[in-house]
Amino acid sequence: MTELVAVDIGGTNARFALARLEPAGTIALGEPVTLGTSDFASLQTAWEEFERRIGRQAPRAAAIAIAGPVTGGTVRMTNNSWVLHTGALDEQLGIDRVTVLNDFAAVAHAVARAPEDQLVHLCGPGGNLPSAGTVSVIGPGTGLGVAHFLHLPGGGYHVQATEGGHVDFAPMDHIDDLILQRLRARHRRVSVERIVAGPGICEIYDALATLEKRQPEKLDDRVIWTRALERSDSLAVAALDRFCLSLGSVAGDYALAHGSSAVVIAGGLGLRLQHLLPTSGFAERFRFKGRYEQMMAGIPVRLIVHPQPGLYGAVAAFQCQFPKEQQA
Repeated sequence: MTELVAVDIGGTNARFALARLEPAGTIALGEPVTLGTSDFASLQTAWEEFERRIGRQAPRAAAIAIAGPVTGGTVRMTNNSWVLHTGALDEQLGIDRVTVLNDFAAVAHAVARAPEDQLVHLCGPGGNLPSAGTVSVIGPGTGLGVAHFLHLPGGGYHVQATEGGHVDFAPMDHIDDLILQRLRARHRRVSVERIVAGPGICEIYDALATLEKRQPEKLDDRVIWTRALERSDSLAVAALDRFCLSLGSVAGDYALAHGSSAVVIAGGLGLRLQHLLPTSGFAERFRFKGRYEQMMAGIPVRLIVHPQPGLYGAVAAFQCQFPKEQQA
């Protein structure tokens, strides 16, 4: 049995948990500790706080998922100020073995390992997911995470991280045109992450207020999300409906681009929308790809409901890199 620390560093929070690789190859994940990234200067100081919380020195192995591209020795976070020097982690954190990967690559590992009862049907064919082909994994949170994995002959899989959240936003109707016009006034280039991520609901909310010729309240995204999910603000509810449409559009775009046999929605917001997405316009927008509409209707779309897919997937990636560890 091997014990390690699983870490999932997002734009807003860093989650830490103790994990064990059992001799049978199963993963046991402990209760996570969540720390705000803005409250700590670096991963090292957050790691020290985690050790203080658990009351002992952390294990000398780690699996670290990071919200940003993991290329080379220096990793700059996409949505916070932390900078990680991967070659110095052993000295900074007191560890011997470490896996560092993109956070949504970790989520893709979790999807690849998840049992069917953790993959809830959203639209498309029912039944088990295909055991061949490519599975796209898409998740709105602080940013928009995108990854995919390919089933390999013999039962394995290969994960590919991407920065797909930064592809161009493609408007579908006059409201999307208005959202794009307003964003383009402030940004040289408008990516889908500007709309299909947690803060994007503010842009949608303000655009809908403009459409109705009213002055919107100056609200942050958390307030709008709360009002929308509580259905206490009709404009926030309309913004949420529009968010689901846009998520369906981009999920369908990635399915086309990846040649997907299935799509899985993940991320903190995806989980919050579990009961809304199946009855929203998500499925219609997912299918609405012109001459490929029939093909899109044949792609199963699921939602992963594992409570900590980033942590679980980071440990699964460690297991792939160090396959003999669970036998220790």
